[in-house]
Amino acid sequence: MLIASSLALAAGPAMARAAPLPAAPGDMVMGSPAAPAQLVVFASPSCSHCAHWWTDDLPAIRRAYIDTGKVRLVFREFLTQPPEFAAAAFLLARRIGQARYFEVLDAVFARQGAIFQSGELFEGLQAIGTSFGLTEAQFAAALSDQKALDAVNARSEIGGVRDKVQGTPTFILNGRKIPGELTVDSLKAALASPAKG
Repeated sequence: MLIASSLALAAGPAMARAAPLPAAPGDMVMGSPAAPAQLVVFASPSCSHCAHWWTDDLPAIRRAYIDTGKVRLVFREFLTQPPEFAAAAFLLARRIGQARYFEVLDAVFARQGAIFQSGELFEGLQAIGTSFGLTEAQFAAALSDQKALDAVNARSEIGGVRDKVQGTPTFILNGRKIPGELTVDSLKAALASPAKG
């Protein structure tokens, strides 16, 4: 697994439940803590499959399951190629703050294709930071925060080592890995399927 070592500014239904994954440092949560189901999502801002899921499938899942209190989404940061971009996006989201963390990821995933096509990765993230009120100096400071970068690396390593995540996006519902792409329909089926063992 690649870990970013440094950054540089280049210009529901009744069911038997498996035990949910234990908490990890830096978990970001969407939805009610009282929800009967816990969906852990490992994703990376530099993963095109994650961007597709985030922009195409997650909005419907939010409406049907998260906003209605049926599912609590626990988001875990994971680094994929290029890890410097993924780490920078996470640093930006955390610098904007917990209250708007998912809004920043919404913007990153929505613009990911255009940013990669431009080849101006950090400039693309800086433009997102500017749209959230960060100055150029504040953006540079966020990416230069070694303690915050070390924390991103540690969170990604926990996903790879402890939780055995090998790629993104990875979905784990109440302790069970859900293979393939997670849609409203596949989540509904998984919620209705009793845990085995």
